[in-house]
Amino acid sequence: MTKASLGLAAALVLMTAAASAQQSATPAPSRPAIDPKALQILHAACDTLSKAQTMSFTAVDTYERAARNGQPLYYTNESKVTLQRPDKLRVIKIGDGVPDEFYYDGKVMMAFIPSANLVAAANAPSTVDAMLDAAWDVGGIYFPFADVLVSQPCAVLDKNLTSAFYIGQSVVVGGTTTDMVAIAGDGLQAELWIGASDHLPRMIRVVYPKEPAQARYQTDYSDWKLGAPVAATSFKSDKAAGAAHIAFQPPPLSTPPGGPAAAGDTPKKQ
Repeated sequence: MTKASLGLAAALVLMTAAASAQQSATPAPSRPAIDPKALQILHAACDTLSKAQTMSFTAVDTYERAARNGQPLYYTNESKVTLQRPDKLRVIKIGDGVPDEFYYDGKVMMAFIPSANLVAAANAPSTVDAMLDAAWDVGGIYFPFADVLVSQPCAVLDKNLTSAFYIGQSVVVGGTTTDMVAIAGDGLQAELWIGASDHLPRMIRVVYPKEPAQARYQTDYSDWKLGAPVAATSFKSDKAAGAAHIAFQPPPLSTPPGGPAAAGDTPKKQ
């Protein structure tokens, strides 16, 4: 190779390196804070849920709590949920806490602990939306899957959303193809897996950055049934009505991240 060709080769190497450095120094185009595709997927899910006059599903909630030594521990609850809009709800829960049952028939809400044969009952508002607030005010009861129960699931989301973008698709979660969406709002970051064809949630993972422990929460959804007939007797329990009555306990002074925690949902620290 001649000196001229050596010089040309060296110049090409330098030019390529310079171009590469310039390219890496140039910031990548930023995607919009609110990605329209992500919003479309979220609103399709919200519309599907809000239009269902009846629904049933299984929710498996996994949440993180710190042990005395600071080690993160994970607890899991499974809830069998039946809803009839606008004024009926049943939740049968088992898990790492005390199993319990919740019934609401449009007039009265009851929290029943079968193992102790104890029930707390109170008059309730005439809609599920209002009852969910009243259940917290009266007894500190909160359902981690409450967002899919309310009449307008996207209402709060639309007010507080600061970031949303589409990630891609998964064929692993929920036994179907899901669209993966990431969202963020004030004090909340979440990733959602939503059925690509039926627009139903399959999994949600949430972290609350402002929480000191920045604990993580996950809800897995399965066994979805929308629009199926539901017997009127589903929202009452003779066993609960015949149990020894106790008063609802008021909610704790501080509200855990993501909303109030259901009474009895959090096992004692180890």
